[in-house]
Amino acid sequence: MIQFKEALEIVEQSAQKVGTERINFIESLNRILAEDIISDIEMPPFDKSAVDGYACRKEDIANLLDVIEIIPAGKMPVKKIGKNQCSKIMTGAPVPSGADTIIMVEDVEEFDKSKIRYAREKVRNNICYKGEDIRVNTILLEKGTLIKPQHIALLATSGAVKPLVSKKVVVSIISTGDELVEPDIKPGLSQIRNSNAYQLVAQAENVGVRVDYAGIVPDNEVSTRRMIESAFATGDIVLLTGGVSMGDFDYVPKVLSELGVEIKFSSVAVQPGRPTIFGVKGEQYIFGLPGNPVSSFVQFELLVKPLIYKLSGYNYHPLNIVLPMGNDYSRKRSDRLSWLPVKIDNKGEVLPLEYHGSAHLNALTEADGLIAVPVGQTTLRKGELVHVRQI
Repeated sequence: MIQFKEALEIVEQSAQKVGTERINFIESLNRILAEDIISDIEMPPFDKSAVDGYACRKEDIANLLDVIEIIPAGKMPVKKIGKNQCSKIMTGAPVPSGADTIIMVEDVEEFDKSKIRYAREKVRNNICYKGEDIRVNTILLEKGTLIKPQHIALLATSGAVKPLVSKKVVVSIISTGDELVEPDIKPGLSQIRNSNAYQLVAQAENVGVRVDYAGIVPDNEVSTRRMIESAFATGDIVLLTGGVSMGDFDYVPKVLSELGVEIKFSSVAVQPGRPTIFGVKGEQYIFGLPGNPVSSFVQFELLVKPLIYKLSGYNYHPLNIVLPMGNDYSRKRSDRLSWLPVKIDNKGEVLPLEYHGSAHLNALTEADGLIAVPVGQTTLRKGELVHVRQI
């Protein structure tokens, strides 16, 4: 049994990046950039009005001004602003030559359609200057960026309509166990519905991979070998749930060894999820995850997600928020690093959720995150600062 920190290092150091491809930028959400995105234009591309108003000279704002032109967005001004002159201008329209200030339309007295006076004493210039947001040839997005909705706008702005991104990691998911039935079947005696696989499918899809759910394999060695071989034929990462502990019907470790998988570790000093297996076969990877749903969820977050991102070229650092405990917490044993589901209340305090163990399926449904209780520590006191890892 190895410590969690060592297990994570082994997983990340084993990763070899997947290939790249060019795709339509509108389909690039949750993909990882494989190149820098460089601006080919300045933004704004011209001095533009930040408000609906009147473009004039600041030195003239106390005077009666003649309106000489109307400038809509998308049209270039025709006339130059002279002494005691102004042009009516719309938000986003180019500022006419000679003007250095835009006075807001709501701060203006209109005497007729051709004359106005500013009704206040002080004024902001209300101009967005050329290139103040983006300069030409500057890097807008760096290689290795996880593309979010706000990045799509920058891709569009820079004309990067076919960005180079990492190929999607393919994750094959297998559930093991004679006791499992699919969710559309009512379980008989000694059976349970297969929840783990669909939880893992959702977790994997949430980080932008392509998922291949292979189904349920019964507890026999021949079927287990055949299913794992098939999963290796299609997936970069194979995830199995169940069949990885020391029971009489747990064939997975033996099958993996026979298939040429190099087992990097088979037990992690963490709770939940101690009987977690990680192996490497060439440029493919396999996790044997525990069969209990909380264990498989937590180990996906702790080990599988970092591997997915590492393969894709993304330097993943999970978001941790430092907050105080809202009440005391204690545990009996402290020989393993323990991860607890917690909720953040409206006072910004951390409350451990009711948690009966790794089979407590609905323990995570209200969770905002996980907190870690270190090896050797049995208590967390109210007010003590903890790191909340968001999920």
